[in-house]
Amino acid sequence: MTVLTLLNAPGTEIPDQLTDLGHREGVELRIVEAQDLGSALPGTDVLLLWDFFSKALRSEFDRADSLKWIHAAAAGVDSLLFDELSASDVVVTNARGIFDRPIAEFVLNYILIHAKNSLGSLQDQKTSTWNRRSTKNLAGSHAMVVGTGSIGREIARVLSALDVNVTGAGSRARTGDADFGTVIDSAQLSSHLSGVDWVINIAPLTEKTRNLIDAEVFAAMDSDAYFVNVGRGEGVVTSDLVNALETGQIAGAGLDVFDEEPLPADHPLWQADNVIVTPHMSGDTDGWRMRLANQFVDLFDKHMAGEAFPHTVDKAAGYVR
Repeated sequence: MTVLTLLNAPGTEIPDQLTDLGHREGVELRIVEAQDLGSALPGTDVLLLWDFFSKALRSEFDRADSLKWIHAAAAGVDSLLFDELSASDVVVTNARGIFDRPIAEFVLNYILIHAKNSLGSLQDQKTSTWNRRSTKNLAGSHAMVVGTGSIGREIARVLSALDVNVTGAGSRARTGDADFGTVIDSAQLSSHLSGVDWVINIAPLTEKTRNLIDAEVFAAMDSDAYFVNVGRGEGVVTSDLVNALETGQIAGAGLDVFDEEPLPADHPLWQADNVIVTPHMSGDTDGWRMRLANQFVDLFDKHMAGEAFPHTVDKAAGYVR
């Protein structure tokens, strides 16, 4: 008997593909919310985090006496990983590939809004103002994508198709990369931002990337450059970002993630006229939960057949290598 425990968030619908797993011969399905996870863990072989960013496992991990595999139905696993799990033999997988194109399209949307000054046009429309003006060329501009995983690579491919010059920033410097050409060491980011029009953060949250985007980085950006964050809010020093926007160090931003979510109603980012604020939705296109469910079913089938997963999380690094 394989025991599959599904950790669900309150009020979140569970697709039929997942509940149907409980009807399979040799599978016991336990569906719980965070407060009941501890009582469900003994005997659990597989844990599905349908409550995507839950930290409930940390305090109950000592009760996981049979756990072999955890699947996080999200791209980032920073809220899941902790020392005891990282040191264990438990395999961790994530939703690699599900959000690549949606987030890349969202980044393109941010860039086009700023390049074509759509925010200004919308303001003019509200006041019936006929304000014809030139806008920024996208072709020939330069983007720095911080984070060279599968989402970062899809961003690079989408922008490159529109003749944007793309450079990557990752855990190590290299040349000849298939999607970025040149990849710089993200620790040296501020030394490589002169002439960059779009700085795009999609890096996973690790000890190396926490607060990576700070005052030094914003000071190194050109005053007509824009910052986009679709990675993790904690990768940015928010007070430094606000200061850079208010003082004109950078031209504007597109922000989908924040170090505090929901973003407080009185936060200055809401009122900035050169900022696009969206509520952590860059990967959420029609049918995204179904795609997550289908991915898990495919992985579960491989697990039951004893086949290797197509990807696993490097628990020490905090991401899929």
